[in-house]
Amino acid sequence: MISFGLDADDLADTRFALSPLQDTVLSLRVLREPGLSVLHTPWRRSVVQRIGGTLDTALLTALVAQHRTLPDFLTPRPERFSATFVEELAVVRRTPAAIVRRDLIDAHDPDPLPAPLLAAIADEGAVIALRDTICELLHHYWTLAIQPSWPAMRLVLEADMTYRARQLAVGGARRLFADMHPNLRWEGGILRIDNVFGDFHIPAAGRGLLLVPSVFAHKPAPPVTADQPPALAYPSRGVATLWSTPRPPDATGLTKLLGAPKATLLALLEAPLPTVEIARRLQVTPSAVSQHLAVLHTTGLVTRARDGRHVLYRRTPLGDRLLHP
Repeated sequence: MISFGLDADDLADTRFALSPLQDTVLSLRVLREPGLSVLHTPWRRSVVQRIGGTLDTALLTALVAQHRTLPDFLTPRPERFSATFVEELAVVRRTPAAIVRRDLIDAHDPDPLPAPLLAAIADEGAVIALRDTICELLHHYWTLAIQPSWPAMRLVLEADMTYRARQLAVGGARRLFADMHPNLRWEGGILRIDNVFGDFHIPAAGRGLLLVPSVFAHKPAPPVTADQPPALAYPSRGVATLWSTPRPPDATGLTKLLGAPKATLLALLEAPLPTVEIARRLQVTPSAVSQHLAVLHTTGLVTRARDGRHVLYRRTPLGDRLLHP
């Protein structure tokens, strides 16, 4: 078990961030283990076809330990809410050789390093060369495997953060963590992460907690090394919508009353979503969605609120009663 000690100031400093690099690195687990997540099977199938013959993934998949941990230096703490992949990778490129070596060994401990990573226990020059090679491969892999889907992935992650922020505002830390994952427990100022590799406690000590929703995290992923600031990648809501085609609505009374498009929208809006994410899930244009949302809003079945650059729509209590009489 790994735990974070969070006082009132740390909770006040809890923040969210997006990390394209972290999702790129976490996706290596799915690339290496096809059975790890059935949800990502369509993504993995398309990526394997895309990178076949163009990218040697042996070194990249060797980064994933037998117990599925990954070296901390590959997932640096995001310096701002939405850094680009290139900005994050630049931080990795500056990692000192001693930390690269330590993190690779810690991630694979108690197992020995796999053959592609043995340079990590050589001299400093060999470690730096290994780090730079990993960075080049990650950049190429990002371009082929993640970047084409990143706009859609980002919308899913932003919707999750909106939901989590509302949970925190309505019910505090207890509600924030209550449905994030079964492995998380919040008790008396301590956030406990069960069923992870490692056994240590990290006091936040005024550093706050960084929460990073992830498409490819199959369970909460804290740092492997105990001297890292409190940070947690966690599985995002809505991942199942990324690679699947929405089912057409059933011919129910609600569909007959509202029409299939509006009935589908009403069923979808259990949690706040922006127009572009709704359009992506339904595979229609944002303008088509906006027309139906305007009608649902006028009739009091959905509410809307601005969140940064997006307008978020959500089903109202009246819409709930209509959908679930």
